[in-house]
Amino acid sequence: MVALLDAYEAILIFIETGGDVLVIIGVTILIMWVLIFERIWFFQVQYRANRRHILMQWQGRTERKSWYARKIRQALISRNKQSLTTTLPLIQTLISICPLLGLLGTVTGMIEVFTSISFVGTGNARVMASGVSKATIPTMAGMVGALSGLFAITYLKRFAQRESELIEDRLTTD
Repeated sequence: MVALLDAYEAILIFIETGGDVLVIIGVTILIMWVLIFERIWFFQVQYRANRRHILMQWQGRTERKSWYARKIRQALISRNKQSLTTTLPLIQTLISICPLLGLLGTVTGMIEVFTSISFVGTGNARVMASGVSKATIPTMAGMVGALSGLFAITYLKRFAQRESELIEDRLTTD
């Protein structure tokens, strides 16, 4: 319990040191990872049932050569691909936003440095250090969030592409 309180205090100090932009970056990263875990859960649990249903629906057809059958096949493939890639563009957008929010934190931290210099002068290193800290911590947090999301989105996109191609191959015409 004590270790949990120490960790909580350390997080609060980190957020206070990084400034208000760090909270926005944290919320962005949290939303991004919730969406990533939702996709992983979908691929592991829900998609298997969807894939089975699509294959049974296609194989249950008596006729698979006509123009109408090809259009049904295209619709099944399209719906499958759409279900696989539903939130991927949103995840990519959140990944792209993370470094920009880090840059915003850098700018606000540097503004604080310049403001402290104008009030106190250039001689007080402690005042300048707090502004520089507020400039570098959000930058680091934004980059870490973007990099972690980048690895995840690469996996998710490859999985979605591979599964989409496999379904397309398995829905054969006679």
